[in-house]
Amino acid sequence: MSSPVIDVTSPSGDLSAGPTERSTDGGLGLGPPDDGSDAGVTGLSLCGVTKEFSLGRHDTVTALDDISLEVAPGEFVALLGPSGCGKSTVLRLLCGLEEPTAGEVRIRGRHPSELVAGHRLGVAFQEHALLPWSTVAENVALPFKVAGEPVDRDRVRSLLELVGIAEFADARPKQLSGGMRQRASIARALALRPEVLLLDEPFGALDAVTRRRMNVELQAIWSTDQVTTLLVTHSVDEAVFLADRVIVMTGRPGRIRTIRHPGFERPRSPELLRSPEFHEIVDELTVALYEAE
Repeated sequence: MSSPVIDVTSPSGDLSAGPTERSTDGGLGLGPPDDGSDAGVTGLSLCGVTKEFSLGRHDTVTALDDISLEVAPGEFVALLGPSGCGKSTVLRLLCGLEEPTAGEVRIRGRHPSELVAGHRLGVAFQEHALLPWSTVAENVALPFKVAGEPVDRDRVRSLLELVGIAEFADARPKQLSGGMRQRASIARALALRPEVLLLDEPFGALDAVTRRRMNVELQAIWSTDQVTTLLVTHSVDEAVFLADRVIVMTGRPGRIRTIRHPGFERPRSPELLRSPEFHEIVDELTVALYEAE
């Protein structure tokens, strides 16, 4: 039997509810222009998704069990959960790297493979995966080459300025700090103005101080022009600071257990991290995580 979903802020329990207020500034155009053609289309959708993996000829393990989740266009959602609960499996399904055993996965109403083929997904992982022999600027320009498009030098320069590493454009990855390499990875993920940004523990390998600084910077980058974003993280502080909505999953098989809307206004400053309201939500979700195991 599926465990009940607990929405601690919304009596309706509506999984599709997005943020109540969102900037419409054009900014750097991290996502496609909103011309109204996608009215009524969900940004991300998992409907009744179950995912099983084979362990041999007769054994299987269920990673996800009847997951239903909708993310509104322009919404930033964070997934929390115990290790092995299927958070990264959700991202792999959305990337088109896996197919669900049951249920349906859609991005803006289309199968993920369509967006992958059109280079409309931006992805950043814990490992930056920068090419060590290429400069930072060349790494950020790589998506243009993979897509067979002319490199937009102005776009590359603007993104390097946005993430604060323009002066290191000609450096090699080994010459950068861990935080700088992750900034370059995020800039590369945004190069082709993706419709959706998927982040799998992008700051997980950083020390606590650098990680918090990168949270502040990512929030500022995202606020420039909101693109539909799903973040997988083990950090409750990170999830509460960055997301419009935080979702806590149960241990394997992964199900949705708790939904929390932090409700903090944007832009969010570092001072928020020291507020009693922030720590109250962090404590609440930390308890939910312990209970989810």
